[in-house]
Amino acid sequence: MPTVIPAPASPSIPVTGRTERFPVRRVFCIGRNYADHAREMGASVDAANPMFFTKPADALVTDGADVPYPSATNDLHHEVEMVVALGSGGSNLTTEQAAATVWGYGVGLDLTRRDLQAQAKAKGAPWDVAKAFDHSAPVSALVPADQASPDATTRIALEINGELRQQAVLGDMVLGVPEILAALSRLFELKAGDIVYTGTPAGVAALVRGDRFRATLEGIAMLEGRVV
Repeated sequence: MPTVIPAPASPSIPVTGRTERFPVRRVFCIGRNYADHAREMGASVDAANPMFFTKPADALVTDGADVPYPSATNDLHHEVEMVVALGSGGSNLTTEQAAATVWGYGVGLDLTRRDLQAQAKAKGAPWDVAKAFDHSAPVSALVPADQASPDATTRIALEINGELRQQAVLGDMVLGVPEILAALSRLFELKAGDIVYTGTPAGVAALVRGDRFRATLEGIAMLEGRVV
């Protein structure tokens, strides 16, 4: 179809062991899905009313590319998260139906302008400028679900310059993947190509230019990169 300006590139994520890439439609995130992180942020957990937000698909940073330090902040924070990619979707899904939509898994960082988030919270304003900025969603290559089986004992961790900053097991999540997707499907019609960041454990802290990060979803995915 002819366009009046050049069409933007379609975001995609590499797939481990394959030349084909995973095309990304939307990026959803859940907040406060680890109780210890909610506590460190001075918040409470409400499992019956999960809190979701979004990032633009072109905020993804893939293939080990450098992550530019964003403008308008002096307090950029890391949040390591398991990432789930959907191969199908639907609305008002049961947890069983939701689990069946998962195409693959990865690990990523939900980068946050923490100072701007604090300002937004104080004013009761939206978090968009704190969460949905350019390059705010580094992500690893994806591993297809038929080759990966994360469970409650699977460890997620983040090292900065070789120092362990965050770690937990997936069993520490308030809502598991099927519950997250089922709740999300009551708010949006999920579709193939959607990806979901599933929450971060405690230990979030600041990043500075020159920092190198290594995020791992044990036995499944790894993401390495640097802030420039």
